[in-house]
Amino acid sequence: MTLSLYVARRFAWMFLRVAGIFFGILMLIDMLDQLRRLSKHGVGLLQAAELSALNVPDSLYNILPLIMILSAIAMFLGFSRSSELVVVRAAGRSGLRFLLAPVIVSLLIGSLAVAVLNPLAAATSKAYETRYAGYAQGAERVLSVSESGLWLRQGGDGLQTVVHAVRANGDGTVLFGVTFLSFDENGLPRERVEAETARLVPGAWDLETVKIWPLDQQNPEVGARTLERTSIASDLTAAAIRDSFGRPSAIPVWELPRYIQSLERAGFAARSHQVWFQMQLALPLLMSAMVLIAAGFTMRHIRFGRTGLNVLIALLCGFGIFFLRNFGQVLGETGQVPVMVAAWAPPLAATLFALGLLLHLEDG
Repeated sequence: MTLSLYVARRFAWMFLRVAGIFFGILMLIDMLDQLRRLSKHGVGLLQAAELSALNVPDSLYNILPLIMILSAIAMFLGFSRSSELVVVRAAGRSGLRFLLAPVIVSLLIGSLAVAVLNPLAAATSKAYETRYAGYAQGAERVLSVSESGLWLRQGGDGLQTVVHAVRANGDGTVLFGVTFLSFDENGLPRERVEAETARLVPGAWDLETVKIWPLDQQNPEVGARTLERTSIASDLTAAAIRDSFGRPSAIPVWELPRYIQSLERAGFAARSHQVWFQMQLALPLLMSAMVLIAAGFTMRHIRFGRTGLNVLIALLCGFGIFFLRNFGQVLGETGQVPVMVAAWAPPLAATLFALGLLLHLEDG
């Protein structure tokens, strides 16, 4: 028990050191980038540091598996140089039993990252976008839209409504040159509404200079009517519109299931959010797999030689699994593989590969 606590404490401290080094490096790089982009808007060093402090947690969260494998490699190399591994084996403890403590620590770190760091990174990312928009007033940085304009979809009362706008304001709550196409529960067009502007208010779109065509009539133009002002009920919110055009990582993991349900209820495609959510659930397993891979190549005495080559192979394997995870995410988001396969196959494959390697080295 004492040995396990010692190994766990060493590993946790090593992880914090490596994470702190990466945080400092990312801060410096991001500060330089903020100064380069915003210096013409009067942003100084203090404001750039503030923006970087809000932007870096999301970047750090995304590379946690790489930080984990670097920490594990550094710890096992330290044990090898100090001959502590030799002492542990001489005391009769197997390598697999020795790995139990760092694997448990990696699972705990992964779980804490998902439960705490993920919501923190999501909150700081939103705060960063707000601060950036404030500093970059007048810059051409607005809500991303397609070449044909902004497209939204909303649902309610058995109807689906497709919203198209030529352009929008920064958060998508004010639309210009907007068209509303309503479809009934059978998918048939029911009504078309065109307006010069549409402003999102709680529970509705407030329209100005409106023309309405009833599409269920034989000649919609005959029944068309013009209004100066009207409203259309809506279950959309400013936050939902903003997040629908952003990354799934901008939503805290605790809110993702409810958000996915609301997207599907409104008719939005939520597959990318589903893949991201399952990837977050699989993160602790991926973190432990990184520890096992590092152990498979570096948990040996340094006198055996080829230490540099083994470290290089371990790093290449870690980066390869990280790339495979991102590749699986793309395949899952495009619908080429099921969501569960895209999220869970890479960490499961990495774990089985590492366990096979360790069993071969220990008992083979």
